[in-house]
Amino acid sequence: MGPAPLPAEALYHRFDPDHFDFETTADLPDLTEFIGQARAVESVRFGVGIRRKGYNLFVMGPPGSGKHSLVHQYLEQRAAGEPVPPDWVYVNNFDHPHKPMALRLPAGTGCLLRQDVARFIDELAGTLPATFQSDEYRTRIQSLEQELKERQEQAFGALGEEAEKEQIKLFRTPGGFAFAPVKDDEVVDPDEFGKWPAEERQRVEQTVATLQERLQAIIQEIPQWSRETREKVRNLNRDVATGAVESLLGELKQGYTELPAVIEWMERMGRDIVDNIREFLGADESGDTILPGKGDGDPRRIHRYKVNVMVDNGATKGAPITYSDHPTYLNLVGRAEHLAQYGTLVTDFTLLKPGALHEASGGYLLVDAHKLLTQPYAWEGLKRALYSNEIRIESLEKMLSLVSTVSLEPEAIPLDVKVVLLGEREIYYLLYEYDPDFAELFKVAADFDNRIDRSEQNAADYARLIATIARQEDLRPFDRGAVARVVEHGSRLVEDTEKLSIHTRSIADTLREADYWATEAGRETITAADISLAIEHRRFRGARVQEHIREEILRNTLLIDTAGERVGQINGLSVLSLGDHAFGQPSRVTATVHIGEGHVVDIEREVELGGPIHSKGVLILSAFLAARYAQDHPLSLSASLVFEQSYGQVDGDSASMAELCALLSAVSGLPIRQSLAMTGSVNQHGQAQPIGGVNEKIEGFFDVCAARGLTGEQGVIIPAPNVKHLMLREDVVQAAAEGRFHIYAVERVDQALELLTSAPAGEQDSEGNWTPDSINALVQGRLTEMSLIRQTFADQVREKGRDGEENEPGIKLDEGQ
Repeated sequence: MGPAPLPAEALYHRFDPDHFDFETTADLPDLTEFIGQARAVESVRFGVGIRRKGYNLFVMGPPGSGKHSLVHQYLEQRAAGEPVPPDWVYVNNFDHPHKPMALRLPAGTGCLLRQDVARFIDELAGTLPATFQSDEYRTRIQSLEQELKERQEQAFGALGEEAEKEQIKLFRTPGGFAFAPVKDDEVVDPDEFGKWPAEERQRVEQTVATLQERLQAIIQEIPQWSRETREKVRNLNRDVATGAVESLLGELKQGYTELPAVIEWMERMGRDIVDNIREFLGADESGDTILPGKGDGDPRRIHRYKVNVMVDNGATKGAPITYSDHPTYLNLVGRAEHLAQYGTLVTDFTLLKPGALHEASGGYLLVDAHKLLTQPYAWEGLKRALYSNEIRIESLEKMLSLVSTVSLEPEAIPLDVKVVLLGEREIYYLLYEYDPDFAELFKVAADFDNRIDRSEQNAADYARLIATIARQEDLRPFDRGAVARVVEHGSRLVEDTEKLSIHTRSIADTLREADYWATEAGRETITAADISLAIEHRRFRGARVQEHIREEILRNTLLIDTAGERVGQINGLSVLSLGDHAFGQPSRVTATVHIGEGHVVDIEREVELGGPIHSKGVLILSAFLAARYAQDHPLSLSASLVFEQSYGQVDGDSASMAELCALLSAVSGLPIRQSLAMTGSVNQHGQAQPIGGVNEKIEGFFDVCAARGLTGEQGVIIPAPNVKHLMLREDVVQAAAEGRFHIYAVERVDQALELLTSAPAGEQDSEGNWTPDSINALVQGRLTEMSLIRQTFADQVREKGRDGEENEPGIKLDEGQ
């Protein structure tokens, strides 16, 4: 009884290779459009095209769906026609060295400026020594020195002449200047001077005292004369240096006349060189006279005249496209590196390094969302840059206010970038829900689909996709049969005969592995047999756990019956996923019933091994029983359901129809055929609902039955809506075609019961009565009987209570029944 088995043609939807008009994929052109992603492509086109703040993109889809390649390919086409962004360099701020200046330059000018400035410094290093070694400079220095010397000699000479008029001589001694009386042009010694008359001695002494005051005044003026001379030397040095610097600087500025900011910085650089000419070339011990060759200057001081190129777009064609594969905070916004000198860490503007935002500014930045969110503060750094529209290099310590030491504060660089985040859908929805900034900054979502309709046009595009991958991967060409087999495998991947998978990674992996097996077989063209072998070997490589479970079933360690009949026992089906391998596993489901208050106990839920969806499915069973069998009397049944020998978490409602059949079997007493397994969900009205993993579930039970020996009685019951999902293995299809294994599709639980019990489900008349001796009639009768027994028992207990006797322990009176 019940529906007939599905024909073999319904178990696998083949694709006829004759639909293709090529012999091999070598005859096909590359696929240039994006197959099956019209919505995503339109979203990307809109997100890239709109130039408004906050319209960045989040491209979502499963890993391996080809979203990165598609977006990158589209951006390359778009960026090729866009203008090249400018270069950016950092230069020294001579007024505030800890705040380097950022200069914007036309594309390709940054490196040119660095070379020109380096050449200017090199030429200056040769020109300045030559200038200060010239005869003209030396003559002018000697003239200033001679002028100072003559001024001193003139002052001392005048004092000496005045002293001579008073018969006193001024002469130099090792200790300085001294005055002595003179007689007959001879200096009078002290002994003789003591013999002079007192009046004469007093006159001489007064005269010497006056001359001494004059001498002291001259000596006090000498430092001022020296300072004036040094100032003249400095002015001379400045004039000489300015002439040399401006001569070379004028040549340097000629190439940048249209860049006022660069010209201004060059002028400030020239003034700084002139102001620090002594440090640039060396100075004498007094610090005034330039002595070229005495020292080479301080390399670090010359270092400050370098140009640090942060962004070089000289070789860029169109707008830049940058993919950040390690999006840390520093890799995004840039960093200031440090050097160890004399036990301390030092840095300057030449140690500033660019980040991905610098490289992508004026173009597009692609970032993997998962990688970004797992890096500390990287997400916050990106949001800060997008909000402010500028890139500010700042250490994490300073951003978090963990240090207060003086560090570099580079001038911020304006940011003009379109950020494209790539990630899974869960990440997008979590960010949208929990980060209020996300909706402001990423207003465009491009959702990549993972399947397309299985039409002849899409199959033709599929063939071109295979041809494109084959050429890119240097694979052998695929013949028509191989392409048709890949199309069929595409339907299996999405578990839908009317759809095709466009999960590029899975398709490409299959093609590569088929190429390997074709090579092993010595074929120049890949055939359908190579595709099938690649699929089978992939399944074989991941089947260790699957085979161990099957072995335990065959050894009766895991109890699964595939023959005979049992009351309240059925074979349910589940799917296990380990890595990229999914397989079906039969599980014994049992039900027991007794008189109670209408509760169905889910043992999995009671011990916290059942998930919420599984628990929901069990609760639906109670609603079904009450709605169908307890319209005019209480549901006086208590039942328990359990997945036998399950030691892990159980979730999902795909076994709810099997649980309902086991429960009805336990109530009616009708045994269930153990040669059948069942999968499917059921609603409150007994309607079968589709589930996932139907192919793996069928194959899992088939493998157990095949290992024990196919009898022609075994099979699997599935919901009718799942028929369009059937893409079973060839051996399962072959067994079904030969009548050794069967697949049944049911629309209602009654059809499943007829298959399982070989009894009619029955029909309900207008008065609510079921066909006599039918399954539903037996269930209805047993539930009515249980209700009467419970009511009779409750009446007896109530009667004993009126007689004053104590109620028996453990008996609960329900006054409502």
